[in-house]
Amino acid sequence: MDKLLYGVAYYDEYMPYERLEKDMEMMKAANINVIRIAESTWATEEPENGVFDFTHVERALQAAQKAGISVIVGTPTYAVPPWLAAEHPEILAVTPRGQGKYGARQNMDITSPAYRFHAERVIRKLMECVQRYPNVIGFQLDNETKHYNTCGPNVQKRFVTYLREKFGTVEAMNAAYGFNYWSNRVDSWENVPDVTGTINWSFAAEFAKFQRTLVDEYLAWQASIVREYAREDQFITQNFDYEWRGYSFGVQPDVNHKTAAKCLTIAGCDIYHPTQDKLTGKEISICGALCRNLKQDNYLVIETEAQGHVNWTPYDGQLRLHAFSHIANGANSVMYWHWHSIHNSFETYWKGLLSHDMQPNAPYREACTIGADFARLSEKLVNLKKKNRVAMLVSNEALTSLNLFRLPEKTGYNDVVRWLYDALYEMNVECDMLFPEDENFGDYDVLVVPALYTAPRALLERIKAFVAAGGELVTTFKTGFSDENLKVYPETQPAVLSECCGIAYDEFTVPEDVALTGDSLGLPQGAGPARVWMELVRPVTASVLAQYDHKFWGKYAAITENAFSEGHATYLATMTTPECLKAVLTRVLKRAGVWGIEQQAQFPVIIKSGMNDAGKNVRFYFNYSREDVKQTYYHADGTELIGGTAVKSGDTLELEPWGFKIIEENGKEG
Repeated sequence: MDKLLYGVAYYDEYMPYERLEKDMEMMKAANINVIRIAESTWATEEPENGVFDFTHVERALQAAQKAGISVIVGTPTYAVPPWLAAEHPEILAVTPRGQGKYGARQNMDITSPAYRFHAERVIRKLMECVQRYPNVIGFQLDNETKHYNTCGPNVQKRFVTYLREKFGTVEAMNAAYGFNYWSNRVDSWENVPDVTGTINWSFAAEFAKFQRTLVDEYLAWQASIVREYAREDQFITQNFDYEWRGYSFGVQPDVNHKTAAKCLTIAGCDIYHPTQDKLTGKEISICGALCRNLKQDNYLVIETEAQGHVNWTPYDGQLRLHAFSHIANGANSVMYWHWHSIHNSFETYWKGLLSHDMQPNAPYREACTIGADFARLSEKLVNLKKKNRVAMLVSNEALTSLNLFRLPEKTGYNDVVRWLYDALYEMNVECDMLFPEDENFGDYDVLVVPALYTAPRALLERIKAFVAAGGELVTTFKTGFSDENLKVYPETQPAVLSECCGIAYDEFTVPEDVALTGDSLGLPQGAGPARVWMELVRPVTASVLAQYDHKFWGKYAAITENAFSEGHATYLATMTTPECLKAVLTRVLKRAGVWGIEQQAQFPVIIKSGMNDAGKNVRFYFNYSREDVKQTYYHADGTELIGGTAVKSGDTLELEPWGFKIIEENGKEG
């Protein structure tokens, strides 16, 4: 891209009174240079079957063009109109709860032929309408697309076809899934049971994987239609979202973002997070990293909050901190959902940039400063490239398996991911996110693998080869336990990685009143509790970094490290305190030569880096706290971009609460 995008979602259809010109005037004053339209309003665009009305779309396009504002047009397919559900009730997804009812969004079966027919028609009509407008810069496919747990008869039939293509024979499927158990053995493809009643988690996990492929196919289908109309200079994106725990938390269970992104020209995402005293930047960082590594390139933040939930009303300065945190992570846009607070219905209290009175307010005034800085500094901050030496491997299959075989304390896969990622973040170690489909493990010095419960042997062999070639592996309990069919490996655990890690175990339990101790990590007697899960690890060639401080479990290792060929593998057999985990990671990072000057700073000071189009390093120093912070500037001499002042290495940066400094180094990289 040639500039940073700063924008909002805009719905002329929702406005309580005529104010289009006023809105464009206010946007222009805030240096908002892009709006996103149309993705939510199928019923307005096609009020009756075959009757199309794009008045609101064209009004917004024309007003934006007059104001010099670009537009991203969304296909309106994620919220179906009432007439379509009435004429074709079969388009409403059948889920394990039964037949869906009309009312909510994202309630359809994305495989339904009737739904596809009408969706394609409205997409084509919309594309024919908007392509005459030169200010349309790109298209968003659908909206936060998922499979919506569709599992009706037509989906079950497709699943059987999928299984036949995968296994060829029912005998092979029976063996892979262990269907002899409880007489689940299938005699013919015609008698494959409805998966929603299964007690076989291998079968259930395969169905979840199959459902994710439906999203891949659906988005690719939409992309193929849009490409028939799109100009060469227009992009195609999708606003992927993440596991939701009241805010964006981690890997999305219902979509494999890596495979779904193949049809896009640029990856996009929606990131929401707590604010006020709970603002840490962690969600911005991990979700941004997940999106950045889909195409291994810059990405778009298509939705984030301005005010959002009532408990997210930002403190002064936090909106600026949000925006530049996204840019520091490699984003090329910050776009708010949405321009104004809606006056009725489900999202009445999900507030936009403007409040319900539609007047300039504190968030809008702060947004004006962000827009001005984006416009002024765009050439120095757009297309920032990051070269990280630490990566984390995440897996949808492992997520599914640990949702099925749930850990105690309601601990899910993403809890283990965040335990590791958050520690690295607080230590100022920037981290890329890898997926099983990625082939570039060797580009990194350290590979962190959380709870890879289910993995094909080939993936485990690749991890082992990474260590043998000189890499540093950090992996955890529940790694290398079952194959790709969720069938436990009948060999020494962790399977394939046992030799690499230099350990073995065959017993595990839930820790109760179990602490850790370890001289190598400087842990005092009874340091912290072992949490959630504990494997009773026997070191074979590994050194013990910590053991269980317990009368009966004390003979077993809790944390080990092992030299294997040219590299090392560190194994965490239990979930520890953050302090203990950071001691382990420090040891690994120092051995890998990754420990650098940034690690002298600790949270709430967060340091991010990237190289701009001019080949210069840009350093971001953020203060995620309500207190004034004085922080040494560790990097090369440069210019602080917000204030335009010179900064020398070793200078003290004064960071106000929720404040930041951005320094462009004087010299070019290399």
